Amino acid sequence: MPKNENLFSSWRGWPGRVTSRLVHRGWRAVQRAGAVTAERPGPYRFGRIGVGTRLAFPQGTLFGEPWIELGEHCVIGEQVTLTAGMMPGVDLGPDPVLRIGNGVVLGRGSHVIASVPVEFGDDVFCGPYVYVTSDNHSYDDPEQPIGRQWPRSAPVHIGPGSWLGAGAVILPGARLGRNVVVAAGAVVRGEVPDHAVVAGAPARIIRRWAPEEGWQPPLRTPAPVPIPEDMTVEQLLALAELEREQERAGERARQRGQAGERGLEEAREGGLEREPGAGAS
Repeated sequence: MPKNENLFSSWRGWPGRVTSRLVHRGWRAVQRAGAVTAERPGPYRFGRIGVGTRLAFPQGTLFGEPWIELGEHCVIGEQVTLTAGMMPGVDLGPDPVLRIGNGVVLGRGSHVIASVPVEFGDDVFCGPYVYVTSDNHSYDDPEQPIGRQWPRSAPVHIGPGSWLGAGAVILPGARLGRNVVVAAGAVVRGEVPDHAVVAGAPARIIRRWAPEEGWQPPLRTPAPVPIPEDMTVEQLLALAELEREQERAGERARQRGQAGERGLEEAREGGLEREPGAGAS
């Protein structure tokens, strides 16, 4: 039963509800105003921001922007760090250091650290909290604190069409081929060939695609059926409703079948099926 609401308590609660709505509405306005695009770069002067690219607010650490190039229609999530160089204010020369291709997605809280060239191909998708770096601490000198020793650096390349799962780490010198899948939490170094799936720390190949054999080991589930490009929203809704109606019809048919089986079983138990030769008394 519905609980009786105290009218006085309801009136006492309305200032909090109004305040909550105003805070959320204001925060959405701040997010829209603070987003970085080619038309509204804010205080940042990137080497390039392509059309349709958006850095969500609040941004993470950003420096070395003149040596960072962002392609078109990229989605850079909240709190994403993009840096070129070891520290702000360093002249890195005439060429870009961090290049992000067209259609790249960087999930919330991801970090891309580049003091030597780091490149993302087109249509690379990254989950949240991915870490890509061209630099790693060294520990050659046992007498010096590791954080004070000069780091080792090597270029990084992530091939087009790849997918980096949440929390993946891409180390200096890594070169990922085309359409590579990196499992969540994997730590990748070295070469990864095209159309490979890697997992673990350190990451190892767990599945590959070969033109003659397909995926090895074979995929456990069938490929999803893509939505036709020319299908409208109304058609999608109608198709979904048709599928629901088919499911309901199938459920009704199963229920009728179960009811028929129960009726037959009850008839047998009631003795309605007589033995051969038996007659009415």
